Amino acid sequence: MGTRAAVLLSVEENEAWTWSCEGLQAPTPGWRDELQNHTFLHTMYCQKGSPNVGLSETYDEDQLFSFDFSQNIRVPRLPEFADWAHKSRDTYSIFFDKAFCRAIIEEIGPELEGQIPVSRGLPIAEVFTLKPLEFGKPNTLVCFVSNLFPPTLTVSWQHHLAPVEGARPTFVSAVDGLTFQAFSYLNFTPAPSDLFSCIVTHEIDSYTAIAFWVPQNALPSDLLENVLCSVAFGLGVLGIIVGLVLIIYFRKPCSGD
Repeated sequence: MGTRAAVLLSVEENEAWTWSCEGLQAPTPGWRDELQNHTFLHTMYCQKGSPNVGLSETYDEDQLFSFDFSQNIRVPRLPEFADWAHKSRDTYSIFFDKAFCRAIIEEIGPELEGQIPVSRGLPIAEVFTLKPLEFGKPNTLVCFVSNLFPPTLTVSWQHHLAPVEGARPTFVSAVDGLTFQAFSYLNFTPAPSDLFSCIVTHEIDSYTAIAFWVPQNALPSDLLENVLCSVAFGLGVLGIIVGLVLIIYFRKPCSGD
């Protein structure tokens, strides 16, 4: 496995440095002799905005871990990754990268101000449910933020224009090309009259993106179950009919000339 490192800088009134180590697995033949590449991306970023420091680790652009610097622990995005997070042994190197990143901002950043092109990406937000929509059954709203650079953002939720508390911490991860994306999760129980909004503020530009969510094409829980049962029953009957037709067809004697 080879590795690459890259440093990006955005300089204006605020600096944002990104330090990324990318591991690229060499192509290996699959069971169909197809070549596949897989990339593990370890990205440390620090900036004068919020969050002021962060670590994202992704595999093929799917986030595996972030790092909670207030508790000095890796945070798995999914419970299935918890064992790997607890077995990590590189905390020292993470703190070294953090100190190195902060030193660049404080010592080198002012010297390069105005000499490096400024990179900006205005965030784009969209909201969807984590599971199929069923009224009265617990679900999770997902606010997905793309086209994000630098990763300085705050995410808040509203229900009928009233603030909603209880959203999980926002997960920020690096994607190919060293831009960023973010996810915010809100647990809720959907109702037909719901109106939720996810408000994303890009702090450096004072730019705000808002995505709305209202129920669409939802079925009541009991109706959805009945529809699924009916579809399954119909497919079963169709399979039986097709099977009988094939049996009769192949058992029919062949006519000779």
